[in-house]
Amino acid sequence: MTCPICEKPPDQAYRPFCSKRCADIDLGKWLKGDYAVPSQEPEDIEEAVEQAMQQASKPH
Repeated sequence: MTCPICEKPPDQAYRPFCSKRCADIDLGKWLKGDYAVPSQEPEDIEEAVEQAMQQASKPH
């Protein structure tokens, strides 16, 4: 197995990555949504927005 970012051999401390740098790059990709599975269903977005609006309008 090689590092999924740069393809160097992995380091046990950062496995499956070779370094903290590559682990941080991967984390950044997750946080930006690069690994998200896109939806082809427009109602998914509409339903999520509707639910968020309902939650926001509830008194706390």
